[in-house]
Amino acid sequence: MRPDLLGRVLSLLPTGGGRPELKAFSAMLRDYPQRGGKGIRSELLLASARAHGLQPGTPGGEGALWLAAALELFQNWVLIHDDIEDDSEERRGRPALHRLHGVPLAINAGDALHAYMWAAVHHAQVPGAVEEFLNMVWRTAEGQHLDLTWVQHRAWDLTEGDYLEMVRLKTAYYTVVMPLRLGALAAGVTPDERFTAAGLNLGAAFQIRDDVLNLAGDPLKYGKEIGGDLLEGKRTLIVLHWLAHAPEEQKGTFLEQMRRDRQDKDAEAIANIHRWLLESGSVEYAQDYADRQAREGLALLAEALEDAPDQAAARELLGQMRGLATREA
Repeated sequence: MRPDLLGRVLSLLPTGGGRPELKAFSAMLRDYPQRGGKGIRSELLLASARAHGLQPGTPGGEGALWLAAALELFQNWVLIHDDIEDDSEERRGRPALHRLHGVPLAINAGDALHAYMWAAVHHAQVPGAVEEFLNMVWRTAEGQHLDLTWVQHRAWDLTEGDYLEMVRLKTAYYTVVMPLRLGALAAGVTPDERFTAAGLNLGAAFQIRDDVLNLAGDPLKYGKEIGGDLLEGKRTLIVLHWLAHAPEEQKGTFLEQMRRDRQDKDAEAIANIHRWLLESGSVEYAQDYADRQAREGLALLAEALEDAPDQAAARELLGQMRGLATREA
């Protein structure tokens, strides 16, 4: 996250009172924002605002910056809750918040950041922004519900279409669709309806690429534990494709491990499954799928930005989206 946005986020958060417990609470609220996230979504929002003609220092610029700060707060409270729901060990190279402070305190910190997100939206004073944030929260919760339900019920009889629906809801709306739309609104422009279709494709490409990095990425660059999706029993395009073609013995080992809770999984069996996935060609299949989604999304986005007021900024936005959908870390 860029320093000016981090400062804006932190300016909303309490500094604590006289009680040591409240000072500790304030430190918890600042923890995830200060861990150095990439600020992908806020940067897309600001790039969209520039493409739609909003120049830095103009009256609408403050509104765009507050919406960008609100997106960062959304990202951070969702990550706190997501780490609890997935029983994750790490976030951005450090122990997850609930590992440091326990689940009840981490939930409470996430709830508080959710409230401060709405404070940032209020500060923005951008017409239509509240409705966009409501839709974003709702869609993300729907996608998370699908993901968590499949994990809870040990469901593996899923199709690639099921996976795509889940990631479009869980990831694409808040990663791409809403930043594009919010940037336009900040500039006083009605968002192009093609942003939704473009954003859903690009967001799916982003998530599939994240799934690839979780299995085959550089742990120093990735910021989360490599192979964590296997331990958490995540449904990914890689695994669903592999299951459709895996030898019965390997498939049986996989399903037996996935019936276990994370702490009960056998480390050697998980390591073998990890190796089978890497050797199977399913990682390459998923990357090719992501590349197709990215191409379709970029073509739609280019069409939507053909008449954007600032064409240089529009080209910059397309470049950012291309890098996002094909990222290496």
